[in-house]
Amino acid sequence: MKTRIFLIAALLIVSLCNASNKETETTKAREIEGSMNVWTTPDLYSLTMIWTAEFTRVNPKATINVLKSDNANVAGMLKTPDGVGFITDATYAGLDRQSIWTMLSGHDIIVPVMNKKNLFLEQIYRNGITTSCLTSMFNGSEKPEWGTLLGTGVKVPLHFYIMNDASIKAGVASFLNNSNFMVDGTNVGSSSEMIAAIRKDINAIGFCRLTDILEPNGKSLAENLAFVPIDKNGNGRLDYMENIYNSPESFAHGVWIGKYPKELSGNLYMVAKVKPANPVETAFLEWVLSDGQQYLATNGFISLGNGEMLQQLAKVQTGTINIAVEPDNSFAILKTIILILFAILITGLFIDFIAVRATKKRTILASMTHDGGIAFDESSVNTPGGLYYDKSHTWAFMEQDGAVRIGIDDFMRHVTGPLTRIDMKRVGDKVRKGEIMFTLVQKGKQLNIHAPVSGTILALNQDLVDNSAALHSKKCSDAWVYAIEPTNWLIEIQFLTMSEKYKIWLKDEFRRLKDFFAMAMAAKDPDFAHVPLQDGGTIKDHVLADLGPEVWEDFQSKFMDCPK
Repeated sequence: MKTRIFLIAALLIVSLCNASNKETETTKAREIEGSMNVWTTPDLYSLTMIWTAEFTRVNPKATINVLKSDNANVAGMLKTPDGVGFITDATYAGLDRQSIWTMLSGHDIIVPVMNKKNLFLEQIYRNGITTSCLTSMFNGSEKPEWGTLLGTGVKVPLHFYIMNDASIKAGVASFLNNSNFMVDGTNVGSSSEMIAAIRKDINAIGFCRLTDILEPNGKSLAENLAFVPIDKNGNGRLDYMENIYNSPESFAHGVWIGKYPKELSGNLYMVAKVKPANPVETAFLEWVLSDGQQYLATNGFISLGNGEMLQQLAKVQTGTINIAVEPDNSFAILKTIILILFAILITGLFIDFIAVRATKKRTILASMTHDGGIAFDESSVNTPGGLYYDKSHTWAFMEQDGAVRIGIDDFMRHVTGPLTRIDMKRVGDKVRKGEIMFTLVQKGKQLNIHAPVSGTILALNQDLVDNSAALHSKKCSDAWVYAIEPTNWLIEIQFLTMSEKYKIWLKDEFRRLKDFFAMAMAAKDPDFAHVPLQDGGTIKDHVLADLGPEVWEDFQSKFMDCPK
């Protein structure tokens, strides 16, 4: 039956195409016509000129006037609704972002690179290089040495190269917190010189743009070059979640989701006083976000990822402009009949599709939600009274001696399931509210947990140090992680909630959790991109346990780091 329906539908489509053939022959796309103003800061002038030249080449009836603006004049340029500007992070940081219209147009990624034959390559890729070590080395009075950087004491000189580019120098200076860091370094004028210098010197580190050291295919680094991995959390090892340096593709993705120092990862922006409405402006912005992305690499920048590009295109919300000119109506009646028949067939197919989809949906829901194991819902969560709860899914409790115990709530214990280990800070370390306090690890997959209050660590829960599974075997109030001496207790507890209000808040968290896994279902099967989990199924206990590291990463960025 289905086969015959599809054959009939195919014949109708062919007939419809033939019937409208004469009409389409007399229809033509209207070219973009008109003018607009574009202004740009000096560091993006070359890229902007290429963009405007290529756009007007394919749209010869469009005129774009380009004006170079000093950074100091950007605020003034944004006072008029006429025109669109291109700026970098350095300029964007000084603007009143609430009063302007903004779109992301590209990335500017600065990377440290070294020779693959570096004598310490294995150790560097095992432990990474901490920002603090780099900072102290370049801020010190002694000549840089690899032994100083790695803490081994080996007397091997470290040579430093940097691209002779103002924005790269500014980014590295900010990263190293040292405006005079380049005194003992060697300025390099081009990407080919940088590659040659690092290839020749196995004891060197060079700072340049990512595109400066990529092969033409963009999928690998130039021969004999390697990334210098950054130990971002400073714990002395390159954790699973920090290891983004295996390829340019994984590195760019890691930068996008925040695993790389922000001082070295900037953005390019399109800005205007109000959302552009001029047809030439909207067409140009859409072109920059699509066809225009190919010109970023030739100017040392990184193009947007597919997800980012679609996000930004949605802000413009215009489509290709077409206009019909003197259509031939001789086939109008035939077209109407065919369209009616076609609509009937489509209705039948749609009903059949709904039935299949419902069956498929139940199958997917069963695979990602309750599948015969223990279900996880609001009644599953233990919420002991007397504890102060935070939106980071942590709790705090003050003992009689004034020490405050901190742990994770029962909700998060149900989500993660048993752990491989818990990466903790040391006694004497200070924690600040909102900063990463400890990391839950399950077979290399990680979740960073943020502190509910500030203080100095007095003790670690030794049971968890020796056996991380105890976090789930103990009752919630006994599964504490740290005991701290609070520094701002009376003020910070005003932002925490007690048991009853916490239970009310948890209802919304379960909604967010179901929404998150609905998106996970959509990623697994795009047919269900808009299916909310509330339509059926329940979350199973320890739902994250069997899911891959990419889901844990998304859970961190889209759920844990975006509390409601």
